[in-house]
Amino acid sequence: MEKTSIILDVDTGVDDAFAVLFAAMHPAINLLGVTCVDGNTNVDQVIANTLKVLDAAGAGDIPVARGAVRPLLGKSEYAEYVHGADGMGDLGITPSHRKVDSRSAIELLRDLIEESKEPVTLVPIAPLTNIALFLRAFPETAKKLHRIVLMGGSASAGNATAAAEFNVWHDPEAAAIVFQSGVPITMYGLDVFMRPGATSENAAKLLKSSESAPQFAATLIQAFIERLHVSPITLGDYGAVACVIHPELFTTEVFDVVVDTSQGPARGQTICDRRAPFLKSIEPNDLTDSAAVRVILDLDVEAVEQLWFKTIDKGWL
Repeated sequence: MEKTSIILDVDTGVDDAFAVLFAAMHPAINLLGVTCVDGNTNVDQVIANTLKVLDAAGAGDIPVARGAVRPLLGKSEYAEYVHGADGMGDLGITPSHRKVDSRSAIELLRDLIEESKEPVTLVPIAPLTNIALFLRAFPETAKKLHRIVLMGGSASAGNATAAAEFNVWHDPEAAAIVFQSGVPITMYGLDVFMRPGATSENAAKLLKSSESAPQFAATLIQAFIERLHVSPITLGDYGAVACVIHPELFTTEVFDVVVDTSQGPARGQTICDRRAPFLKSIEPNDLTDSAAVRVILDLDVEAVEQLWFKTIDKGWL
């Protein structure tokens, strides 16, 4: 099977864990490495969580590197109210014996992209601090990227605020640098993020497996359901990885997009120019510093869900 080479950039909470499991286990993905960034929780906890997930996936020796400890400007705002103090539902999961790579996140990104014989897709599912720093530090290497497929932003409403999605809101300046980088970007945002999900019934079915990955996934699903008092819970960031290898399951449209870096109520909003061509022709005021971004607006929910379950649990029917 022909494989797609990707690098994940994560702030591993529960939703990132679903994505890391999938990327490490799907036979069509060559997971070159994982870089960690401050986001859902502090970066050292993110690293610990990521190593645990790779253990559960039965992954090989995949390099994991430490990245930015805070946004480019301002202070960190964690999502522990969603993911727990440890970012993983406070489940007390046994620490991993895996070692962290000695390189920084941006150094690992540089080396993996330069060394790859195949095109590399960068998949950030976290605040974009690491990616912005990489783009500024190694612009010539960044030109070699095939594309960036990110989880972040929204063409409609927000979650961290009424206007802004959490990953972009956490570091709007970094997001602005990434969106304006010239690298082709696909945005998997809040418009579709919540739709693929998992239920308690799904978790019970996963628990019947004797393998570590489905059992680990079941524990996370049930903990998330109990913590948030909602079912189904979203498979979240996983969708950004799925659309890399199965774009036919997703509906996209290209919009001019700009990130609001002001200090007002729209800070962190990804403003998408969704005006019809006729309206743009009679009101030709373009967004300043915008970039053409492929935005995912719809998806085949059942197919995307089944793709995840069948990858995590080989016995899933």
